[in-house]
Amino acid sequence: MKDLRNAERFTKGGFGSVSRAYVVCDEDNAITERFQRWMIDNNPVDEVKELKHVDHMPMLCDPKQLSVCLLDLAVQYA
Repeated sequence: MKDLRNAERFTKGGFGSVSRAYVVCDEDNAITERFQRWMIDNNPVDEVKELKHVDHMPMLCDPKQLSVCLLDLAVQYA
């Protein structure tokens, strides 16, 4: 069995080949919008979507808006 402690965790050919999107929740008090934007800036994504008037739990706060957003991403990147 290969010792994985020294293996490169995220390679361009592996992790880097997957399209990534980030969904910003503008009223999230657990992860502020400012910190969400910092994460996006420091871990670039292919697309940023923004949910309006949604908190940390968009699946409970506004499931319809989240569903439309995820469906749009699925259609675009499938």
